[in-house]
Amino acid sequence: MLTTAIAAVGLFAGTNVDDIIVVTLFFLAVQRGALRTWQVVVGQYLGVGALIVLSLLAALGLTIIPDQWVGLLGLIPLGLGAWGFVKFLRSRNRDDDQPPAALNPGGLLGITGVTLANGADNLAVYTPLFRSMSTPDTITTVIVFVILIGVWILVGRLVGSRPRVLRVISRVETWLVPAVYCVLGLVILAESDVFTALLPR
Repeated sequence: MLTTAIAAVGLFAGTNVDDIIVVTLFFLAVQRGALRTWQVVVGQYLGVGALIVLSLLAALGLTIIPDQWVGLLGLIPLGLGAWGFVKFLRSRNRDDDQPPAALNPGGLLGITGVTLANGADNLAVYTPLFRSMSTPDTITTVIVFVILIGVWILVGRLVGSRPRVLRVISRVETWLVPAVYCVLGLVILAESDVFTALLPR
């Protein structure tokens, strides 16, 4: 069981490194008053929890979302990023002294959606893993994942609550945050088979 737990820690860390950046952005929004801490915590658990449940169901042969369509989740951060750029360009055209903050992903639903989309590629890793595991090992792995979601949240809060980080982001957030969301969405779309599935045969 200890070996399983250690392997689960390595797997979660390896597949969720990019999520630290996203969680940090969420907590920067908390510092700005655009989000609340409970929204970030609940949104992270809902998003990653949904990925775990979907992986478990797929491991049992109950695929709710066909693999080639999972990549469409990339449209969520891509849409948020595109809207962020629209607001940025509008504020420049109006020469606003205070351009709209770009850190807010849209409350609890936005946080959950971005978290789910960001981890969509993990389904391809988690599903065969759960399929090959015994029930006790699966339970151990899920428990470790749940604990590590909390660790990720704490790390993101630690980084996102630093005044120096907030000052740096404040200077570039109007274009940097939308850019991060757009790149995230495009990577999710590119790494999936969604484009192949959409092309006529």
